[in-house]
Order: sequence, then structure tokens, then C-alpha cells
Amino acid sequence: MRVLLRLVTLLAGVLCLAGPLMAGVPRIAIIIDDLGYQRAAGERAIALPGPIACAILPNAPSTRALAARARSSGKEILLHLPMQAVNHSGPTEAGGLTLDMSRRDLVASLDAALLAVPDAIGVNNHRGSLLTRHPGHMLWLMQEIRARRPLFFVDSYTTHESVAMKIAGEEGVRAVRRDVFLDSDPTPERVRGEFERLKGLARKQGYAVAIGHPYDVTLSLLEELLPGLLAEGFELVPISELVAN
Repeated sequence: MRVLLRLVTLLAGVLCLAGPLMAGVPRIAIIIDDLGYQRAAGERAIALPGPIACAILPNAPSTRALAARARSSGKEILLHLPMQAVNHSGPTEAGGLTLDMSRRDLVASLDAALLAVPDAIGVNNHRGSLLTRHPGHMLWLMQEIRARRPLFFVDSYTTHESVAMKIAGEEGVRAVRRDVFLDSDPTPERVRGEFERLKGLARKQGYAVAIGHPYDVTLSLLEELLPGLLAEGFELVPISELVAN
């Protein structure tokens, strides 16, 4: 009995130490964007191990099917909201936000997009290098997101001129900014290099946010490397854990 009590006491001590140690572990959150067009690739992204967030476009052919699959798989879902870009050729995707919109039009588009992805707990921008630099439209958007609490915002940060985080902070919207695009150059060497940069930033900052896309090279790399993150000293966390007030 005395030996058993000593073992229980030792175990309790280990658990007490594990809490503070885990609290200091660098945290990584990963979002897979652009889900909705390629169903097979989308399902593969949803099947990635751990709490990978799924950012789903509102009006793509497989939007509802992939949203349902992500929900049943326990993944966090973001509305991947199209926004006007500076140099993108062609029109903004259906349901997107543009500079020529009135506030009423913006609200109608946001509501329709949220209805298309009804389980979304947050919003992140698809493109948006033009819209996210305009304070007026970002103010409208953040006020509407705040009115739909606990919805939060992730700035995909497609331009260094983005004012989204500044206005989110001013309006009391929970938000976080992307640190790394894993696959701006979707070659195995560059994606692996960006994954290493993500880990370096997480060590330096205490956390880091990455965005990837349902490319074969990206999914293959994540399938290979995600299971080893904990052993390397990182915690893979849901994006909702990193949004700040």
C-alpha cells in the first residue's frame, strides 16, 4: 500500500509539471484554404490529422458536401470569403465583397455567404489585396462580424497594407493574422522550407499561423510531417485558440 501511495504521489507531481510545460510549448495552427472546387482534394484535406481548419468558399460546386464532411470530422470551419484583389484578372468570385458595394450590399453578401457555409465559426479572406487595405469597407465588415459573435476573423494577409487587424482590434473583434503561406511556390522544396519557417516563427513568437491549399504537394507534406510535431516540441491547435480579443 505504501509503495502504491508513493507511485500515486509521483504521478501527481509529473502531471502538475506537465501542465506548465505544455503551456509553454510553441503552438501552431494551420488552415487549408480554397476548399469547395476539387472534392477529392477537399476530402483529403479534411482527413489530415489533428485540428486543421477548413476554409470553404461559399459558392463552389462542392461547398455544402465538404462543409458537411468537415463538420462530421470535427474540423473547425471558416467561411473563406472572396474579396476584391488588386491584380486578379476576371471578376471576384460569386458572393465576394468589392469596393463598389454599399454597406447594405456588403451585409447581404456576407449573410448569403454565411448561409452557404452555415457551420463557419470564423471568416478569412480569399484574395482581398485591394479590399483589406480600405478602412471603410473593413470597418463595415468588422462591425458585422462583431454583431455575429462569437464569429472571429483571420486576416490571410494578402497585402502588407492590410488594415484588417487594426480595425478588428478597434472594433473588439477576435482576430489573428496569417504568418506563413506554405505553398505560394508549390514545389516540394519550398513547401518544406516554409513549414520549417513556420516552426521557427512558432518558437520565436510562441505561436504561428499557416495557410496552405489543397495541392497534392502540400497535402503530402502535411500527411508526412504533422504526426511528428508533438515529438518535436510543438502543439498543433485549432485556429480558434489563437484568435485574440
